[in-house]
Amino acid sequence: MADKLAMVVFSGTVDKLLPVGIIASGGVAMGLDVEIFLTFWGLNAFRKDWVNRNTRFSKDYEDMAAMMMQVMKDKNVPSWFETLKKAKEIGNVRIHACAMTYDMLQMKKDDLVDIVDDVMAVGEFVDIAKDAKFTLFI
Repeated sequence: MADKLAMVVFSGTVDKLLPVGIIASGGVAMGLDVEIFLTFWGLNAFRKDWVNRNTRFSKDYEDMAAMMMQVMKDKNVPSWFETLKKAKEIGNVRIHACAMTYDMLQMKKDDLVDIVDDVMAVGEFVDIAKDAKFTLFI
């Protein structure tokens, strides 16, 4: 059994989601299994109708959002979504939607991009994360 990295993704802004993809890629490249739990705005960012239109940055960096998006475009930096999709191709990355947020936002599985594997309760994720080498909250 591979060692595990667990991430709780609360934020749905580009400046937080890009590190999720990068860390997931680094984790699987080092042979780790990666478990990602999407909750609140983090889950909302994985809606099919929002995933490719999302250019929002967190409040701390919103004044730099347009410039950073242009820099990423000029340097052909893959989007956070493409980076995460590649991480799933490289290794074992499982992405779980928080059942409470899913219900609260009245989502259906068809609302979410296909890289979301399932919907689970927080207790199920905690059971997975308890065996992780480390857990990150983003």
